[in-house]
Amino acid sequence: MEIIEWLKVILLGIVEGITEWLPISSTGHLILVNEFVHLEQSDAFMEMFDVVIQLGAILAVVVIFWNKLWPFHTKKKAPKESWFVHEAGSGFMKGFQKFCNNYCYMDKIVLWLKIVVACIPAAILGLTLDDWIDEHFYNAVVVAIALIVYGVIFIVIENYNKKRRPRVTKLEDLSFKDAILIGLFQVLSLIPGTSRSGSTIIGGILIGTSREIAAEFTFFLAIPVMFGASLVKLKKFGLAFTGTELSVLITGMAVAFGVSVLAIKFLMGYIKKHDFKIFGWYRIALGVLVLLYFFLIK
Repeated sequence: MEIIEWLKVILLGIVEGITEWLPISSTGHLILVNEFVHLEQSDAFMEMFDVVIQLGAILAVVVIFWNKLWPFHTKKKAPKESWFVHEAGSGFMKGFQKFCNNYCYMDKIVLWLKIVVACIPAAILGLTLDDWIDEHFYNAVVVAIALIVYGVIFIVIENYNKKRRPRVTKLEDLSFKDAILIGLFQVLSLIPGTSRSGSTIIGGILIGTSREIAAEFTFFLAIPVMFGASLVKLKKFGLAFTGTELSVLITGMAVAFGVSVLAIKFLMGYIKKHDFKIFGWYRIALGVLVLLYFFLIK
């Protein structure tokens, strides 16, 4: 494969690594970039590549937030008091409680349960409508409209949110009800150009979380969602990769991982002092440019 093709793969990895975490739609940007940067690969491979490349970005979340997400510890770190209010007398439940007390960070187990609950709505609709969405929504015009609409929504919500104080400022204060509501907002991201992170951050802010908690929970939700979406695409494509296809996929994922580490750290630092309006204006500007290109130039 020629050097120019590898440069295209690196570009796609950079685009994925930046846009997966900023609320500007990674899938939307990849669709738009593919209009101008064509890899010499089959359409079936590129459809799979645009989703599975996101696994590289997801690994960045796992690495950065490992201490917040890994739910197990050694027996030496077991708490002196049981996590359970009511101790089981005997049998399986007693053994289960003992294992949890000796080896589990139960607050992190609960966090993972909230993540799973929040992923259920998008998982059900995503699996049901995957082929239909691919057929009807994976085009630049839909992406442009979604970019503009959600850009406006971001600006409106940030103006509305100015005088409100967040009621959820710690992950442990996020209830299961909050998690489900954020999960329902995540369903909106099934439309390309909407942005999964954008949808869930908007949902989090609306229900009363701080920007930091909304962003963190969004990152965590991405782990099962993107693994699930990638498995669906890999199953559809099959595992009969050529050597070149496998190299392209691994390279794209590796670049997406490295860039994602930087993007996540940037966003977490940025939102401590700023709101999301700049991303709203960016989305509107990009959406307008895309529409002008497809209706007046192309």
